[in-house]
Amino acid sequence: MGGSQTEQQQGKKVFDIKQRTFQFGVRIVRLVGKLPRTVAGIEVGRQLVRAGTSVGSNTEEADAGVSRKDFVNHIRIARKEAKESRYWLNMIAAAGLLDDPEIGALTAEAGELVRILSGIVTSATKD
Repeated sequence: MGGSQTEQQQGKKVFDIKQRTFQFGVRIVRLVGKLPRTVAGIEVGRQLVRAGTSVGSNTEEADAGVSRKDFVNHIRIARKEAKESRYWLNMIAAAGLLDDPEIGALTAEAGELVRILSGIVTSATKD
């Protein structure tokens, strides 16, 4: 990564949103691989994989959008999927399906992605 995307800003490294959402999906897939092979673990894991990987795929789709409306629609879907991911991560923690510090880290990342994607929507819809 080059340019301003790797500069320090307020003590945090800034990442390209497509790369960040891709890495979020990778981390989700790895976490789900640790879930127990019970009915609950499999079903919650399936939901989390769908939502968590959809954040990045919709961000990628937004970048290829044919219009501003198409771009905004895909970013809104990515934001919705980040919120859903946060829900399933909270479910894993609350139900005690897995005790792993990555759950908290991914929950925090999902929240940050929601805020970032909301900011992109706001910026893109300003006239």
